[in-house]
Amino acid sequence: MTGHTENVRRQLIRVTIVPGWVILVAVTLLFAAGLTLPLEYQFVPLVASVALLGLPHGAVDHLAPTRVRGRTATGRSFVAVGALYAVVGGLYAVIWFVVPIVGFVSFIMVTWLHWGQGEVHSLLALLGLEHLGTPSQRALTGLARGTLPMLVPLVAFPDQYQLIAKTLVGLFAASTLGPIDIVFSPTGRFVVGLLVTTLLIASLAVGYHRATRRRDWIVDVAEVCLLVGFFALVPPILAVGLYFTCWHSLRHIGRLLAIDPGARRALNARQYGTALARFGRDAAPLTAISLAFLGIFYWFVPVSPGTLSEWVGLYLVLIAALTVPHVVVVTWLDYEQDVWTAQPVQLTE
Repeated sequence: MTGHTENVRRQLIRVTIVPGWVILVAVTLLFAAGLTLPLEYQFVPLVASVALLGLPHGAVDHLAPTRVRGRTATGRSFVAVGALYAVVGGLYAVIWFVVPIVGFVSFIMVTWLHWGQGEVHSLLALLGLEHLGTPSQRALTGLARGTLPMLVPLVAFPDQYQLIAKTLVGLFAASTLGPIDIVFSPTGRFVVGLLVTTLLIASLAVGYHRATRRRDWIVDVAEVCLLVGFFALVPPILAVGLYFTCWHSLRHIGRLLAIDPGARRALNARQYGTALARFGRDAAPLTAISLAFLGIFYWFVPVSPGTLSEWVGLYLVLIAALTVPHVVVVTWLDYEQDVWTAQPVQLTE
């Protein structure tokens, strides 16, 4: 790693890693001390994510496939990514209208894999953890980390999780959750908790065995403990909203800044505002288009949203439809940057 790239990595840690640590630690401590928050305020991070970090973090997908190769985006790449979103995202959206329960379950599964995918990249490329040295170990870590935002809230707050699920499928006139209701029972939660615990212990145990630098493994453990505590103590609507914006999205934005030559120059000069402004400029057009699709969703869903929770539910369905093609683009970035090989992960092109 060149001196320039190493400096960029250090600046990205300051801009896109440390803020997530600070916010999640602070919120976890507040709720551990007995803080309660009215439901309407718990929606704030998710509502803010429409324009701040959350929705925009995937709105540079049209530039990422070429930038990761050190090339300038072309009209052909724009068309290719646009077609990907139209076809894959559109087909997935149809599933919600036809079989909304399948749409919800697949949303949870895809997000589990995708958020774990993002964790692995940041652990390797930004935090530089060297004990994740094999493809199988990286996959295990991704599976384990993805359970934290997706499954720990189900175990800790089953009633709220169930309410969110019913709100989403209810927009498509589904009256019940059908067979998935069983996961909210004591037995279902026990099985889910056992799965989460097994994956986390296995991931950390293998990491401990293979770690040559104990500091790396301690960072891994510390993040896992923070996320477990955060999702076990903070109500899921607030917790997922904060994780989405301040952790997952911010780390992915760091990944995008690293493959943008102009942003790298700004980061190297510690001009953080300039780097983030470049990202905001790049993300603005597709963020606006995505919001237009939110309006289209409003007119087509069988049950028009009337409450704040239903509007947020509609937004989450939009996120679901955008996530599937976004995962395809991120998987391409993973391939180009050696995330799922035994090689060091490339931060820049």
